[in-house]
Amino acid sequence: MPNKGFTHLHLHSQYSLLDGAIAFEKLLKRCKKLQMDAVAVTDHGNMFGAVEFYTKARAAHIKPILGIEAYIAPGSRFDRQKTRISDAAYHLILLAENNTGYQNLLKLASIGYLEGFYYRPRIDKEVLAEFNEGLLVASACLKGELASLLSKGDEKAAVTAAESYVKIFGPDRFFIEIQKHSTERPPAEDNEARVNQGLIDIAQKMGLPLIATNDVHFLQEDDYEAHNCLCCISTGKNADGPDRMIYPRDIYLKSPEQMRNLGNREPGGEQQATSGEWSQACDNTLLIAERCNVELDLKTRHAPGFKPADGSTAEQFLTRLCYEGAEQRYGEITDTIKKRLDRELDVIESKGFASYFLIVWDFCNYAHKNNIPVGARGSAVGTVAGYCLGLCNVDPIRYDLLFERFMDPQRNEMPDIDIDICQAGRAKIIDYVRRKYGHVAQIITFGTMKARAVIRDVCRVLGVPLAEADRLAKLIPDSLGITLDKALKTEPQLKQAYEKDKQTRRVIDICKRLEGLVRHASVHAAGVVIADEPLTNLVPLYKAAGSDDIITQFEGPVVEKVGLLKMDFLGLKTLSILERARQLLKSIHGQNIDLEKLDPADPKVFALFSSGRTKGIFQFESGGMQDLLMKMKPDRIEDLIAANALYRPGPMILIGDYIDRKHGAKWSLPHPIMTEILDETYGIMVYQEQVMRICNRLGDIPLREAYGLIKAISKKKARTIAKEKERFIAGCVDKGLTESQARQIFELIERFAG
Repeated sequence: MPNKGFTHLHLHSQYSLLDGAIAFEKLLKRCKKLQMDAVAVTDHGNMFGAVEFYTKARAAHIKPILGIEAYIAPGSRFDRQKTRISDAAYHLILLAENNTGYQNLLKLASIGYLEGFYYRPRIDKEVLAEFNEGLLVASACLKGELASLLSKGDEKAAVTAAESYVKIFGPDRFFIEIQKHSTERPPAEDNEARVNQGLIDIAQKMGLPLIATNDVHFLQEDDYEAHNCLCCISTGKNADGPDRMIYPRDIYLKSPEQMRNLGNREPGGEQQATSGEWSQACDNTLLIAERCNVELDLKTRHAPGFKPADGSTAEQFLTRLCYEGAEQRYGEITDTIKKRLDRELDVIESKGFASYFLIVWDFCNYAHKNNIPVGARGSAVGTVAGYCLGLCNVDPIRYDLLFERFMDPQRNEMPDIDIDICQAGRAKIIDYVRRKYGHVAQIITFGTMKARAVIRDVCRVLGVPLAEADRLAKLIPDSLGITLDKALKTEPQLKQAYEKDKQTRRVIDICKRLEGLVRHASVHAAGVVIADEPLTNLVPLYKAAGSDDIITQFEGPVVEKVGLLKMDFLGLKTLSILERARQLLKSIHGQNIDLEKLDPADPKVFALFSSGRTKGIFQFESGGMQDLLMKMKPDRIEDLIAANALYRPGPMILIGDYIDRKHGAKWSLPHPIMTEILDETYGIMVYQEQVMRICNRLGDIPLREAYGLIKAISKKKARTIAKEKERFIAGCVDKGLTESQARQIFELIERFAG
């Protein structure tokens, strides 16, 4: 082991917001190239990216070391008397040695935001002592407590600080961290060298191990300029401003050889007196990497259980509620309804999702009792069980909506029921859920540096005139998923400016390095996580500055990955407007209108839509939609549903065909099964359910797999598409179609889903 290899234990990813410039995929690729089989991520005070890093590192066969660079309050975390950021907290590296350490990181990262926030998410030695088990600790950079005191010449206080950490963690879990960075200062003015010597002296005096780190903030040496711009975007400074925060030029991911060679010479070229200590400090990084072994459980579900008041099981209670609801909804429970409901309940209950449905029913029931309009949206409307529970008022049987699009019977993924809630009543429902189930938080989401925005940001810090910055930004096409590389290929003026203008080339080259990095954190518009145990057992928590809202540090997909129940409570202004209108009608005219009992075939309503008078009507108020409605002349609810589905990229090209066929144009299809399925929409594939039916009945693909095919097409999964294409063609040929016809139909399916 000696003199071979190195593990970076102090590294900031893009989740050290506007300070770290490293995306995980590129980090892991670089580690592979440099033959480093382990790496740590220690973002500033947060664990935003911990699970993402863990899963991607494991997939790349690189050992993930989970940690944070914590902010330590000089006294109590509750003390907010300091006047400057630099006085409010020291830095400290915390690494999870095992699963207990990871659990304690979750709690410490949460406490920093929920209790200690003052400029930064701070903890203190009191909670460090309480949650110290399973953690390895390093004294951090020049902003660490020991280094800060040594910088002031107070060696006695630095020793006392080291003793306080040894008291908490013991001499085998507290490491003295030393760093060596390039500097243009003469040795006599090199504060880092003086501090290093002081740190080494403390380590020798107290018998503490050393570790070497590089405080990595960007990936490669030539990323320095881009990282400098990133920091200036954060602080509002100019990229060449003398008052900006200036990092060393070499805080990149150095190779093991580069890190080891730092011990050979002083920055000025003189022989380094502490080369032996540096070598041992590098060796110790490998020992720490061996000691850190965290295994995250990403399979167990931690959804709260629903306990019926009558003592029955959740499954028994759900079945009873559904059948009571079915009687109210349908009057007579026919064989078709019973068969569909029993099949859904069997899938739901066999997968252990009865409590999930009952929790949704519970808060929707609370909403109904408190006159707060709510309703499921999306694929959740395709479940008869949900309809009978009152989660929505759309009958899946009446509109031929498929349960398989909502829940795959062959997979154990938690279903996803998105609920629209009257905006005015959303907080009240969340409060009810918090009181009922005890542990509720909203969910974080991250904004990234997209092509147009990053050009404006970089131009600002480089001092590019506003008019020129605006011109460059507007050369980026306003299309979904656009990147700078795509823009350079598709926009001739941008390409020409890049090739001929030195300033433009510099701006875009810097932007390419920053594009896609996380820019800021915010609250997801709808996501809420619910548990019946403390959330910090599973996720770290966050509070935005100036807000009391408790938010997860993990974004939605990661919250689900760690097994928590995520629901979308979408506050919808339209529902608030409708409820307010209903209340005004009652108070002014004395009429109590039930919106769900209004006639969906009222010709006056269709006349209004046909005239394009739809301002203020949710999803029908844009100019383009008004034009579509005036041409379509809808006279049934199915036309409005189709208009809504067609008015989006891709299907928009079929709007003209739909309108023409509605008004009498002839159409035909190559097989009666297709004619039957598409008759409602005049032979045009408008809905996913129609495509699934065609794949199933014409192509002999089971419904659950048909939905998988649609998703595979949208995600361009070529292998899955090719496999299902052959099966579809074979099924069509068995039904009497030619292979050529079958291929043409599949092309239509690909166009619809792509």
